Amino acid sequence: MSEERYMREALDLARANIQAGGRPFGAVLVYQGQVLARAVNEIHSTQDPTAHAEMQAIRKASHALGQARLDGAEIYASGHPCPMCLAAMHLCGIERAWFAYDNAEGEPYGLSTAAVYAQMARPPQQQSLPLRALKPSGEAGLYLEWKQANAQ
Repeated sequence: MSEERYMREALDLARANIQAGGRPFGAVLVYQGQVLARAVNEIHSTQDPTAHAEMQAIRKASHALGQARLDGAEIYASGHPCPMCLAAMHLCGIERAWFAYDNAEGEPYGLSTAAVYAQMARPPQQQSLPLRALKPSGEAGLYLEWKQANAQ
């Protein structure tokens, strides 16, 4: 079964990342039946809070293909993808995502994203990170400009 093989590879990447001083997260991105990208959580080495394994795999795959869309691709992740990673998967067209360890299993070790999920489920006005609309007076047409610049 190839799904299990891909997941074992993601888990091997996660274990190697622990040995390198990182967090226990690895991801394998499969596109059209081929492994297109392998990645680990690189927050410890890049100081980039978005350098999650799934995000890194998406970046590598998009770069390799020269396109932002990965329609039909699958991701195998050692841990349950966080909201940021899930949003990126939706945005680029990932068709299926698999994970080995869920949030409850990571919680005793400080690896749960349950609090983040709960926070993001709230309406924007009730989140701890305020999100408010602010369009300066006289501002209009940004998206129309984009559409016109990209019209064929």
